[in-house]
Amino acid sequence: MSQQKEVTIYDIARQLDISAATVSRGLKNHDSVNKATRKKIQDLAKELGYRSNTFASSLRRKSTNTIGVIVPRLSSYFMSNVIAGMENIASAEGYNLIITQSLETVKKEIANADTLFNSRVDGLLVSLSFETENIDHFEPFIKKGIPLIFFDRIKQHSQCMGIVIDNYKAAYDATKHLLDNGYRRIMHIGGSTVSHVYAERLRGYKQALQDYKIAPDPKLVLTKNMSEEAGVESARYILKMKHLPDAVFSANDACAVYCMRTLKKEGIRIPGDIAFVGFNNDPMSKVVEPNLTTINYPGYAMGEAAATQLINHLNGVTNLTATNIIILRSELIVRASSPKKR
Repeated sequence: MSQQKEVTIYDIARQLDISAATVSRGLKNHDSVNKATRKKIQDLAKELGYRSNTFASSLRRKSTNTIGVIVPRLSSYFMSNVIAGMENIASAEGYNLIITQSLETVKKEIANADTLFNSRVDGLLVSLSFETENIDHFEPFIKKGIPLIFFDRIKQHSQCMGIVIDNYKAAYDATKHLLDNGYRRIMHIGGSTVSHVYAERLRGYKQALQDYKIAPDPKLVLTKNMSEEAGVESARYILKMKHLPDAVFSANDACAVYCMRTLKKEGIRIPGDIAFVGFNNDPMSKVVEPNLTTINYPGYAMGEAAATQLINHLNGVTNLTATNIIILRSELIVRASSPKKR
């Protein structure tokens, strides 16, 4: 089957016996072309299957009106909220998002960065993968002066803004809540401390214990990939322990919920035997029984803030290097999984 020839503005001009410049203006709904002619041009363009060559146009304007986004996983409730916030701002400002996911691997993240660079995006919004230890693969953007903002999982760079919550304080508050309620043998399930996010959550957990004169026990700190499967694995680890923890603080809700479910199947009472606190305020935290105490993490607001800062920079309103880190507020939501210890 032969491929149909791409329709150009010259084909439309020839059929309507007008200039290509008039066709171009008519397709853009320009007032210099009268309404009747504009309608003829647009109707014929639709009939012939004309497609605007946005790539060629963007080369002339040196702008594509697109923003690249790299996230660890699109399936995450938190990330879907972040993207919704970005889309709200970007759409209102006339920008489109090109969204990619690293699937938590640095190899895929590098490939995504390369694709977005070659797609000539105007700017880039990135939440780093679980594996990412350095950000050398983003140097082509930085050298070209293409603005880059890291959000949630960040690496600090003098020419890149970071948008986060105070993960240290949120983790401290979550752990202190358990301590205030009488729990002393508190386990922490967290991610790799290569990530700024999980390193800060671990630091907050340890500091709360130290403030209560409790030495952190290495056996009560698990490093996982924070998936649902990691929750099941954590529960199995707990069940094999000689002295069970009396509480668990998990660095996300999915891991906490699946850990709780697995323990309950083995006869562990939640919160009677082990209390739980999660992180993210995922919808599953309100469905699991008992409802999970968690940290409310403003994903939509983070997405809006990231897109706003990037577009303001592109419009010359702000300079990303002027403020390196923006910290958004979070809050502890107390539910039935962490009552006062009897």
